[in-house]
Amino acid sequence: MLRRFQAGSRSAAGSSVFHLISRTRTGSEPENMWRSLKSKQAGGADENPGGARMRLPKMKIPAKIWRHRKHKNQHGDDQPDGGHEEEEEEQQEEERLDDLSRKLILREEELFTQDGRSEEEEDRLLKDFESLSVQVWMAVHSSFVATATPAGRPDVLRSAVDTILQQETQDQRWTERPADSAPVWRPLRWLRTHNLLLQKMVEKQLKDAEENETGDTGQLSSVTKRQVCRLGKRVKEDLLTVAEAVRHCYPSRMDILNIYGGLYHQAFAARLAQLCSSELDLDDCSYLLFWVNHYYPDEILKHKELDGIKTACLGSLLQPDTLGRLEEQYLSHRQVSHRQVSYRQVSHTDRQVSHRQVNHRQVNHRQVSHRQVSHRQVSHRQVSYRQTPELIDCYYFSPLAIDVIQVVNSSLTEFSCAIKDQNKALRLTIHLENFLSSYRKSVEDLVKVNPSNLHPVLKATLVCEQQLRDYISGQAEGLAEEQKRRCLDTLSALRDCCYQCLTFPLHGKIKVFLSQLWTPPWVDGSLPVVDQLLSFLSQQLADLSDLKPACKQPLVCDLHQDLVAQYMKKTMKTRVKSRQQQVAGSERMVEDAKKMDGFFREQGCGSAPYLSETLCSVAEILRLQDPASIQLEVVDLARRFPDFSGAHVSALLSLKFGLSAADVRSIRASVEENRPLDASANQSPPFFSRVKVKWINNKINQIKS
Repeated sequence: MLRRFQAGSRSAAGSSVFHLISRTRTGSEPENMWRSLKSKQAGGADENPGGARMRLPKMKIPAKIWRHRKHKNQHGDDQPDGGHEEEEEEQQEEERLDDLSRKLILREEELFTQDGRSEEEEDRLLKDFESLSVQVWMAVHSSFVATATPAGRPDVLRSAVDTILQQETQDQRWTERPADSAPVWRPLRWLRTHNLLLQKMVEKQLKDAEENETGDTGQLSSVTKRQVCRLGKRVKEDLLTVAEAVRHCYPSRMDILNIYGGLYHQAFAARLAQLCSSELDLDDCSYLLFWVNHYYPDEILKHKELDGIKTACLGSLLQPDTLGRLEEQYLSHRQVSHRQVSYRQVSHTDRQVSHRQVNHRQVNHRQVSHRQVSHRQVSHRQVSYRQTPELIDCYYFSPLAIDVIQVVNSSLTEFSCAIKDQNKALRLTIHLENFLSSYRKSVEDLVKVNPSNLHPVLKATLVCEQQLRDYISGQAEGLAEEQKRRCLDTLSALRDCCYQCLTFPLHGKIKVFLSQLWTPPWVDGSLPVVDQLLSFLSQQLADLSDLKPACKQPLVCDLHQDLVAQYMKKTMKTRVKSRQQQVAGSERMVEDAKKMDGFFREQGCGSAPYLSETLCSVAEILRLQDPASIQLEVVDLARRFPDFSGAHVSALLSLKFGLSAADVRSIRASVEENRPLDASANQSPPFFSRVKVKWINNKINQIKS
C-alpha cells in the first residue's frame, strides 16, 4: 500500500479522503455516510491478512457519539449500576480528535527519527492518519446537518478544527527538515482540503435548495423567482448558522465567517449568472435586481448577526456588464411606461379641450409586484368635458393626483430596491416633470375654451395641485432638489392659472369699488367703500363653498394680498390737497385695514397680519408732519419689506405736504443706508412687488429731463 501511495502525489492522502466523503454520501444524514465508510474501512483491513497489527485507539464518529449521548440522557436514571460502569468504560475509550492527532504526530516523530523503520509500520501509520481524516471531514461536513449541528456538540467540530491546525503545523515542521527524511504523505495539506470541502458543501447546499420545491415560495409567479428566492434564503439561513454555531468552533484568526461568506457569495453569484444567461422577462428581471441590489447586500449581509462580514470585499453578485444589461432593460421599460402614463393623463385633459365625448371603460385590475395602482388604471382615469367632477364630502374632487402619486411612488420605491445607482432615477422622474408641464398647459388651454363646467373642473384641479405639491415637497425621495424646484414652479403656475380664472370676475369689481378711495365722501366717512366691497366679496366667495378648505384658504389669502395691493396702489397715486385730508384719510385707512383683516380672518385667512400692519404704517406716515418722525417710519417700512423700492419711497413721499426737497433727499438717503444686507427673520413676505409704481419713475425722469 505504501508503494502505491508513493507513486501518487504528496497531496493524494487529503484528496482521496475528500473524494471518499463525496462518494460515500448516500443521504443528507451523517449516519448513512458512516455506514458506507465503515464497510470501506472493514475491507481495508484485509489487505494485510495475518499481519501483526498494533492496537489502534478506538475512534467513534460524531453521529454515533451523539446518538449514544442522547440515549444516555434519556435512560440514565433507569440503568443499573452495571450499566453506568459500562458507559464509563466506553467513555474512557472515546478520545477527542485532537488528542488522537497528537498521538499520531508523536508516533510519526518517533518512527521517522529512528533507524531501520519498516514499511509495514509506515503503512499502519498512514492508515491511522486516513482513519482520523475521515472522522475530521465527517465532523466538518456535519456543520449544516439538522440532526448533528455544531450547536448540539460544538466540541466535536472544535476538536476537528484543532486537529487540522495541528497537522498544518506538523507539515510546516517537516518542510524545515531534509526532504529525504520526511514521510511520503507529508505535507498532508489538510487546511487546503478543509477549504475545498467547504466549497463543495456550499455548492451542494445551494444545489439542494434550488431543487427543493417545498417551502413558502409557491406564491411567487415564476420558476426563476422561486429559484432565486430559495437560493437567497438558503444563503441567509446557512450564514446565520455559521455565525451562531459554527464560528465559535474556529479560532478567530481563521475568520471562518468571511470564508463561508465568500464561498456562498461565489456560489450564489455563479448560479445567478447562469439564470441571467437566458433572456428574462420584466418581472423576473425586476425581482432578480431586487435581490442583487437590495435584499442580499442590505438585508442579508448587513444582518446584525452577520456583523463582521467584509461586504466591501465581496462586490456585486453580478458582473458589471450583466448588471448593466439588466438595469438598462428595467429602466427602458419603466421609461416607456411612465411616458405612456404622462401622455394618457394629458390626453385626458386634451379631450376636454376638444369637446369629445369619452366613454368610461371598466378597469382591468392586474396584480403587479411592488405596485398598488397599475399604469392602465391611471390611464383610464378619463372624464368627459360634459361631466362635472364628483363631489366627495360636498367638495369637488379628482382622483388624478392620487393615481399619479401612487404610480410614481411605487415606481420610485421599486427603483430604489432594483437599481444601485440612485442617480439613474432621473430617467423616470423626468416624466413626472414633463407630465406636470403638459398638465399645466392643458389646463391653460381648457381655460381659453371656457366650457360650462370650467369652475368645478378647476376646483378639482386645485385639489390635485395641492396633493401633488405635498407629495413632491415632502415624500418624493427620488427627486433631486433642482428637479423638485422645477416641479413646484410648474405647480405654482398651474395654481395661479386656476386662481386667476376663479377670481377674475372679482378683480374688476374690486377696482371699481376702490376708485372711490380718497374722494371727499370717503374721507369724511359718509361713503363706506370697504364695507360695500367686503359685502360683495362675501357673496362671491360663497360660490367657493364646494372648494376644499385646504385649497380655498390660499386662494382667499391671495385675494387678500391683491386687495391690499390695489388699495395701496390707489393711495400712492392719489393727490392729497391738504394736511387735513391727509389726517382724515389716514384715519379711514386704519379703519379699513381692521375691517379687511377681520373679514379675511373669518374666511379662514389669518396668516397675513402684516397686510393690516402695512396699511397702518402708511397711514401713520400720512398722519405725521415732522420730517424726522416720517423718516423713522419710512426706514422701518423699508427694513421690514425688502421689496419696498426707491420708487415706492418716492411715491409715498409725494403725498406729503410740507416736505422740502432736502427733506425728501435726506429720507431717501437714510432708507438706502439702513436697508438690511441679508434676509432677516423679522422681514415680511414680499408685498410691494405687487404694487406697480412705474408712473412715479416716469414722472421723476420727466422732471430730470
